[in-house]
Amino acid sequence: MSLMRYMGAVKRFAALPLLMLLAGPALAADPGRDPGDYFFNQTFGDFSEELQLAQDEGKDGILLMFEMDECPFCHRMKTRVLNQPEVQDYFREHFLIFPVDVEGDIEVVDFEGNTAPEKEFALKQFRVRATPVFAFFDLDGKLVARYTGATRDVEEFMLLGRYVVEDAYKETTFTKYKRAMRSAGQQASLAGP
Repeated sequence: MSLMRYMGAVKRFAALPLLMLLAGPALAADPGRDPGDYFFNQTFGDFSEELQLAQDEGKDGILLMFEMDECPFCHRMKTRVLNQPEVQDYFREHFLIFPVDVEGDIEVVDFEGNTAPEKEFALKQFRVRATPVFAFFDLDGKLVARYTGATRDVEEFMLLGRYVVEDAYKETTFTKYKRAMRSAGQQASLAGP
């Protein structure tokens, strides 16, 4: 092999890792389905009416996602977790789900019929200062579970949903529940078929 051909091959080979690094996220990213269409339900901002609808539809409760436009963790949840079909299907089966803009001026009606702008609703009633916050309410409008921040992955968010659906919040914290569920899963996989 001539020196020129050898150098050409080395240059092409050296560029390959760079191309893989740049293309990797684009190839690996699953665009999933739009959370606006498949995760969140449409609302007119009257959560007392939405609570009645959740009861009528046999849901387990209501999930509010407190968010804001410039929140990188909200964006991460929407592009890596909330866009996944298994997440969308599970959560839509069990909850009515609505976004709340913590900087928003749109009037909403809380579970007791009181009216306030979204930002006031978020701050005064739920002390939301960081986003995202996932707040789960039972069919009486009582807050039963709250998670602040982005989950690590789809699995952790699914565990959060199961934690509420299975009423585990009545017995333990989400951290303990998650640890127990992961430990049980590891034990089952170690035991084999």
